[in-house]
Amino acid sequence: MKFSTVAVRILTAGVLVALAGSAAAQPAYPSKPIRFIVPYPPGGAVDVLARLVGPKLTETWGQPVIVDNRAGGNTIIGTTTLVKSPPDGYTIMLAVTTLAVLPNLDSGLPYDTLKDLAPVATISISPLVLVAHPSVAANNLQEFIALAKSRPGQLNYGAGTGSTPHLAAAMFEILAGVKMQHIPYKGTGAGFVDLLAGRVQLWFFNAINVISYIKAGSLKPIAITGESRSATLPQVPTFTEAGLPGLEVDTWFGVLARAGTPKGIIDKLSAELGRMLATPDTKEMLLRAGMVPFVSTPEQFAALIKADIVKYAKIIKIGNIKLE
Repeated sequence: MKFSTVAVRILTAGVLVALAGSAAAQPAYPSKPIRFIVPYPPGGAVDVLARLVGPKLTETWGQPVIVDNRAGGNTIIGTTTLVKSPPDGYTIMLAVTTLAVLPNLDSGLPYDTLKDLAPVATISISPLVLVAHPSVAANNLQEFIALAKSRPGQLNYGAGTGSTPHLAAAMFEILAGVKMQHIPYKGTGAGFVDLLAGRVQLWFFNAINVISYIKAGSLKPIAITGESRSATLPQVPTFTEAGLPGLEVDTWFGVLARAGTPKGIIDKLSAELGRMLATPDTKEMLLRAGMVPFVSTPEQFAALIKADIVKYAKIIKIGNIKLE
């Protein structure tokens, strides 16, 4: 009996030592390059932001953060790539508000937005600017609404079907009591060319995409979403200031990992992103790009995604928006 008890104790001690050795052998995160998925082509707002954030993480951790553009399928290709990656924190993705829109438009998504993804932290939020080609005979919001009412269905706007700009335009139609024509685009590249050429008259763009064109006079700003004016476009009034409150559509940018990623890694990523966003140079960098730093914990980010799924479901239903 005594021998048996001693043997059990020896075996138990051996297991504990082995486990401790195994834990000690695990390298601290991160110990190798991190893949940073961008579910859009190079050059857009999401890509630009990822290439601003990635080097900041590299500076702190000494491991390369490699941006991997996985465009297509209205962000579905990039998101699916993340979901199929190992849940170890070495593959992350920069998502936007579209993540919370798609569940209301596509019942056949190859992943469950709330179950297969692990929110890490939001990085920034960008207001949407309603811009018009200079040929549009309106210089402010009230003039534009009057013009749209006098020409129902004749003014057109570009946007990817189900994208945040599309939802903003649909919500604008509802609140302003106007009817415009949606011209669907698979990407903003071709649409932007058409807008500058006057083939498309209007577009709701993230501020980062249009600041230089507004300053050059190539595009005419009508109004901007958000609670306050943009520091980079102080001359552009908010929709509320211009007499149309309630247009609460913007683009948030946030980092996600795959569900099942250890909480310690999620928390470490989140804390580092929060620390980075608190530095003056990062704040200035985002503000210059027309974005506002937007810090949240993993739990707060998860709550935001859930709330936006509900919010955009209502707009999609009222606007009768469907994927083409």
